[in-house]
Amino acid sequence: MALLASFVLAIQPVAAQSILRDAETEALLADMARPLIEASELEPENVEIVVINDPSINAFVAGGQVVYVHAGLINAAETANEVQGVIAHELGHITAGHVVRFEERTRSAQGITILSLLLGVGAALAGAGDAAMGAIMAGQQAAMGSFLSFNRNQEAATDQAGARYLSGAGISGRGMISFFERLRNMEIRRGYSQSDEAAYGRTHPLAGDRVQLLRDQLRADAAWDAADDPELQDRFLAVRAKLFGYLAEPERTFQQYPESDTSVPAMYARAYAYHKDAQVERAVAETDALLATDPDNPYFLELKGQVLLESGRPEDALKPLRRATDITRNQPLIAGMFGHALIATEDEENYDEAEQVLRAAVGRDRLNPFAWYQLGVVYAARGDMPRARLASAEQQVMSGRYPEALRNAQAAEAGLEVGTPDWIRAQDIALQARSELERIRDSR
Repeated sequence: MALLASFVLAIQPVAAQSILRDAETEALLADMARPLIEASELEPENVEIVVINDPSINAFVAGGQVVYVHAGLINAAETANEVQGVIAHELGHITAGHVVRFEERTRSAQGITILSLLLGVGAALAGAGDAAMGAIMAGQQAAMGSFLSFNRNQEAATDQAGARYLSGAGISGRGMISFFERLRNMEIRRGYSQSDEAAYGRTHPLAGDRVQLLRDQLRADAAWDAADDPELQDRFLAVRAKLFGYLAEPERTFQQYPESDTSVPAMYARAYAYHKDAQVERAVAETDALLATDPDNPYFLELKGQVLLESGRPEDALKPLRRATDITRNQPLIAGMFGHALIATEDEENYDEAEQVLRAAVGRDRLNPFAWYQLGVVYAARGDMPRARLASAEQQVMSGRYPEALRNAQAAEAGLEVGTPDWIRAQDIALQARSELERIRDSR
């Protein structure tokens, strides 16, 4: 997306997956989640909503106060209110500390299995082979049944917490119900049994059971008939379309959003599809059509700058990207792209501005490997190799490239003035990289 830089999550528990970063999407999700976070009595500035590059319909919490939402869930949702229902549910996992309890329960289940294994070995040594196998299998079944039951109970309790947060925020629960109903219909279409016996082997309650338990509670709430925020819904439809256009093959996008559709979401999606399909002029035409509807929309300006920059026209990209950066007061992702465009002109007169913009970007968002890389390019071009090495170390440590991060941090520390903030930061990165390398070594 614009930027929607994708990179491996090396510093999060979901390290095998990648996240999608986009200024507009992050702003929308933050606005959607804020009243729910406040209703849950968490602090909005401490909770993050992160989009995962995964087409499946899912959301989860994996530690800390971070809610991970799959791109597939956003694409499957029809309203912002439906996504708010999912976020409310996931906040329930955070407030209840379910991640910690999940780990405790996993250890408990492992304990049951180990005990059954020891009993089975004892029986085998006594010559009772059938009894040994029975003890092992019974232990495994007990462990799995206990674990799944615990998880289903957690999910049901979290549904109730999510309903309370929706109520406390004055947000209708219609979206939560409609989304669960859609999941139930998908389960039925895919042949998943809705019987009680089938539910026993699941980690989550059946979607139909969740609807039945929640519907009466949510309908009785004063917020049930509250109207959806039209501005929030318009923003959601635009973000969903740009996400679709960014991730889907162009042909699918053109089928979903044909040229006869002149809505903002359709133009957004087609702009990405044309850009991916190397149809530069048509992509630019779609961005110009978007800007005709709202000339000062920073995300439309950002997209036009991205198309021009990535099509080899960095000079033309400067004007829209500079304007987008100004309007958003140096939003880090947008500023990072603007800094990239300044460097891509290969005009040394632009390097001062690029350094200023990029330093501001990483100052507000240190977890921005793309901006760190560009900042390193500026330092290297000027011959400031210690800071170039430090910028590389910043990028590498958050990408999980710990050996390179350690080497660059040590080289930066050796070349920087002792006691300066950059020198201290180089030490911190070296310590972090060394600690991670030791952890990886000890886990083998």
